[in-house]
Amino acid sequence: MSDVRIPTIDLRPWTEGDAATRAALARTVDEALKTAGFLLVTGHGVDPGLRARIRSAAREFFLLPADVKQRYAAKVGGRGWLGPGAEANGYAEGTQTPPDLKESLTFATDEPFEDPVVNAEWYAPNVWPAEVPALRAPCEEYLARMAALEKELLALLGCALGPGPGFFARHMDHPTYGFNINWYPGTEVVGRPRPGQFRIGPHTDFGTVTILDRQTGKGGLQVHTDEGGWADAPYDPSALTVNIGDLLARWTGDRWRSGRHRVLPPPVDAPAEELMSLVYFGECTPGTLVESVPAPVGRVAYPPVDSHAYLRGKLDSITVG
Repeated sequence: MSDVRIPTIDLRPWTEGDAATRAALARTVDEALKTAGFLLVTGHGVDPGLRARIRSAAREFFLLPADVKQRYAAKVGGRGWLGPGAEANGYAEGTQTPPDLKESLTFATDEPFEDPVVNAEWYAPNVWPAEVPALRAPCEEYLARMAALEKELLALLGCALGPGPGFFARHMDHPTYGFNINWYPGTEVVGRPRPGQFRIGPHTDFGTVTILDRQTGKGGLQVHTDEGGWADAPYDPSALTVNIGDLLARWTGDRWRSGRHRVLPPPVDAPAEELMSLVYFGECTPGTLVESVPAPVGRVAYPPVDSHAYLRGKLDSITVG
């Protein structure tokens, strides 16, 4: 996969540039998202030391005994620990893969919502492991940075699509999000991969934009395009990887592709390889009606969907058992 297909976008011309500069960047983003649905984003202002502190504290949790971690067991889309075998992301696209070879710490929105039913389902309090007190503060700081970055990206995407910066951002007055710290240990922890088994099976994400801080490795991220099939995603340690999710693809009438991707299993020639990803899943305010923009901007007219009914269905679809 070449950097032409997944370009690196510097956000500083968007946040600091004049109208012409911002318009040129928006055109570049539009063209890029028509192919793979992925961007590398620099100029985001997220401190690499903050990301390192989260990884250090999370790894301390993942190395705890299984019975301790089990106290924090959660369902997919909840708050807590997703243990081995909890998810099979390939299920979301109808692929019956074995369960994904990972563990996750999962957090989400916890600022109360005015509707008690919505509040109970989407805004429950986060659960912070008592054994790792160093985890909470950097995660909360990181999530605040991600929420601000998501809104900036959606303003840019509104201009790239055409209607303007408020087109998506107006649905972000009280948005939900998901946040997974995904741990991909080696075969000494997960065992030898079964046929068709991945660290994360082939899928597209479900929400608006996903913002990923990842580590590179032989058993790392791959991206799919119609032209080239599966290929290793380009990597820049200073960049965050951003991809379009299903809701945003539907919103654009498939003008922009929901980025199909997978994470390879531990490699045969490096079975002890260990990676960790920080994955922020951007969403929108519950009750948002997602309607495809009409042609000629949109290419497919999807039936309108309630944003969070759609998200709940997708989260349920990848739950094993």
